[in-house]
Amino acid sequence: MEDIPRDKLSGSLRRAAVKKHVAAIHVSGKLTLLQRKLSNVLLLNAYDTLTSQTSHQIDARTLCMMIGYNSNDFETLKQSLRGLAETVAEWDMLDADGKQEWGVSSLLSYAKLKGGVCEYAYSSALAEKLHDPKVFALINLNIQQRFTSGHALALYENCYRFVRTGSSGWWSLDLFRRLMGLDGSAYYESYKHLNAKVIKPAVAEVNKTSNIVIVPETRKRGRVVTEIRFKISENPQLAILDLDDGAGTRHGPVYARLRDMGVSDRLARQWLSTHGEEQVAAKLEYVGNRKNVESMVGYLSAALAGDFGGAGEATAAEPKSPRARRLQRLREAIAARTPTQRDADKRLFLNQLSDPVKRADFERFGWMSPLNADDIAAFWEEVSPGILEDSGAE
Repeated sequence: MEDIPRDKLSGSLRRAAVKKHVAAIHVSGKLTLLQRKLSNVLLLNAYDTLTSQTSHQIDARTLCMMIGYNSNDFETLKQSLRGLAETVAEWDMLDADGKQEWGVSSLLSYAKLKGGVCEYAYSSALAEKLHDPKVFALINLNIQQRFTSGHALALYENCYRFVRTGSSGWWSLDLFRRLMGLDGSAYYESYKHLNAKVIKPAVAEVNKTSNIVIVPETRKRGRVVTEIRFKISENPQLAILDLDDGAGTRHGPVYARLRDMGVSDRLARQWLSTHGEEQVAAKLEYVGNRKNVESMVGYLSAALAGDFGGAGEATAAEPKSPRARRLQRLREAIAARTPTQRDADKRLFLNQLSDPVKRADFERFGWMSPLNADDIAAFWEEVSPGILEDSGAE
């Protein structure tokens, strides 16, 4: 989910978005990494009708696939939805008339699963705040999928909304702990522990993984650290293009195919903006030729985020050379894994590489890395014995 481009606003609003303090919605609660991802997917799905509809719907299996759950793991989904309904969102800001406004709301006012569909709603007050581009920045799903730490994703969410102002502003350590879901933990009352176990690792992952770069700064009272803020700038190497107003994108054939498949308007435009029409069209062809796929939208999301189904790949027929068949089996094995499992697989394999040249090649080419072909084959044989066997058979 990504920031809303200011060129969609009128001139006065565009200027205000730059000059005015960016009000934050602070989300308290000890959310897991997958719960945070779930919250972002639900918001993206509902965003276009946040203020015009009182409830929103999404296919439950598609929802599970997009956040890395097993597509039939409804018990875990129920637990996560319950956690969001029990999580408090709080804001304290100036309203349109310049008057101070404080508010609090549960993150979801309700959620229910019925007939394979997840229905959910936000309170009207929170929906209004979430829909305001000066208040809340949508998170790009392709970026959030890369996060492996809940603390890092939480820090990214709370910093990304301030990218236009260049700084998060000063937060008391009590507020920062609450934003990270650490309030109530005696261990993290010590700034030494907080910095070593949470701040440093989270900052490193945000800077490596996302489209922003953050630098922490602290204030002290005497020798005790009491406040923290983060200087924020765009990461030019991982910057994601802003969505346009959709006027051109919505008329394209690839957009129409995505919508026919059940992809929401905003998600369709995000994928086209991020990957380009040619790449999305290639992934659509790949997904369209797969058999026994329960969730086409979830599978397409995985294909766009992963290292399989690229342009030029054989789809209607199996590749003929033994090497190509082996790569095809490897791609299908990766496709069968959930996003969470794929992240874990990559981290585990990287941890086995001591050669910096091989590590760099894998980070660039992923599972198609030519320098690591033998090691990759051995790794996947251990994960799924026999997966690459019989490569000479048609």
